[in-house]
Amino acid sequence: MKKIYLTGIAICATALMSAQAFWTGTTYKGAFPITDNTPATDWTDGWCNWDPENTAYPATTTTVSADVTSNTTWSGVVLLVNKVFVKNNAVLTIQPGTIIRGDKTSQGTLIITKGAQINAAGTKTAPIVFTSNEAVGNRAEGDWGGVIILGKAINNQPGGIANIEGLTVSTDTEHGGSDDNDNSGTLTYCRIEFSGIPLQPNKEINGLTMGSVGKATTIRYVQVSFNGDDAFEWFGGTVDAKYLVSYRNLDDDFDTDFGYRGRIQFAVAVRDPDLSDAAGDSNCFESDNDGTGSFAQPLTAPKFSNLTIIGAKGSGTVVLPVGEKFEKAFRLRRNTATSCYNSLITGWEKGLSIEAAETENNFTGDTARFESNLLVDFANNTNVISAPYSFYSWFSARNNDSTQTKAQVNWVNAFPALGTKPDLRLNTASTASAGATFTAPGVFTGGFVNLAKYTKEQFTTITLSPNPSNGNAKLFINSSTNETINVNVEVLDITGKIVLTPAVNQSINFGYNNIDINAESLQTGIYFVRLSSINGNEVVKLIISK
Repeated sequence: MKKIYLTGIAICATALMSAQAFWTGTTYKGAFPITDNTPATDWTDGWCNWDPENTAYPATTTTVSADVTSNTTWSGVVLLVNKVFVKNNAVLTIQPGTIIRGDKTSQGTLIITKGAQINAAGTKTAPIVFTSNEAVGNRAEGDWGGVIILGKAINNQPGGIANIEGLTVSTDTEHGGSDDNDNSGTLTYCRIEFSGIPLQPNKEINGLTMGSVGKATTIRYVQVSFNGDDAFEWFGGTVDAKYLVSYRNLDDDFDTDFGYRGRIQFAVAVRDPDLSDAAGDSNCFESDNDGTGSFAQPLTAPKFSNLTIIGAKGSGTVVLPVGEKFEKAFRLRRNTATSCYNSLITGWEKGLSIEAAETENNFTGDTARFESNLLVDFANNTNVISAPYSFYSWFSARNNDSTQTKAQVNWVNAFPALGTKPDLRLNTASTASAGATFTAPGVFTGGFVNLAKYTKEQFTTITLSPNPSNGNAKLFINSSTNETINVNVEVLDITGKIVLTPAVNQSINFGYNNIDINAESLQTGIYFVRLSSINGNEVVKLIISK
């Protein structure tokens, strides 16, 4: 069989500047630095709540039960009744310190539809709280719906327009389009608690659900606790996020599907051994390209960095209850290309699970990367699952380590009693205090050069499908510039000799374009594909194995 791997992300100069502006370089691995013994270095301090089960929230003073169809401001303590859609391009502004309590009987849910916006800009001292309307002692996961944001960015579902799961299908439940820079508003310093009620039988929704949300949207400092399904789920789109906390949720912490391509840095997940998904399995990460593992474009390819993940086994002394469904820290399957860097993972039954040949090829071909991560105190044969020796070599070559212990990582206080604030910063002697890397090509740096003529952010990705291939493949080029770009595509051998010229002066227009690459004549070996225009070049690796 002939295997072809094509890797690389081509990003124009303005998008590169955006990438550099998003990522915060660190020397440390995980979500927190070495402690300075003050709140300054703990970004959860002041706005997170580690014991919402016993927090006495005030009684509601206002009830909202109808759709929001014009610009509206909420403040005080709001009772959210029914499924409330913000629509007609309206902007919902929620003042700092506002508390929104979801009604259980009517399945209170807030849905921001395509074209509308949410402006929920809380502060560290006055966060915005979405929570249960049940009394202390009666609260549980699934007391109300959750927060759903729908946008116009690209997903990989047929036709590019999909309906978010769990809601009765209508134009108000649609998400998707062609604008990866779409803006659905702002969500900062917000908590979402006790959400995830089944809106339909066996169709729970997530704490924060994002359908095709664009990168102009701001998601920062959001905690999801005690949700009846996933904490955060992205269905397509490009929205970036920083400073996320998933605390004691039922199913997955971070779920990515249908062509999501955003960036996430600084995130925490802490699990409760008594809360797992009885109907399936509970993982920290679950990621699919789509439900069948197809090569639908764009591939699901988010980039995560600086995570601290504490599974249900906690310090290692926790005995999980009979019937628990905890499985994997990373369940990466169905042709996903999800990447993770500079992270600390412990307390799960199993560590990294890369499932099926297509997904493995994404990693060995560097379409996806797992790099500079510590899998801490996993039992033998559970840190990398069902992997051949070559895959262990790949794992180690990318600066990953599965030999570290919790004592070596040396968190300040990572395993307090549940309901108590953890301190996930590092002590001075921590082995995680150094060794982070921000050098992956096309992720933190790199991409198209000298495309300075473009004055607004534009984004281009290149992918190959099918991958592996029998020698006849298509190079997909996604362009978000309205200008036509003429490109040449050449295949070079390791000496620099051009051996194939699949395209000469071919016009690339907005959206997805494809170029046939017939590599049947090439022998086993390493080649390079060069995509060039008058504005610059991108060279990516091509490996052929017969």
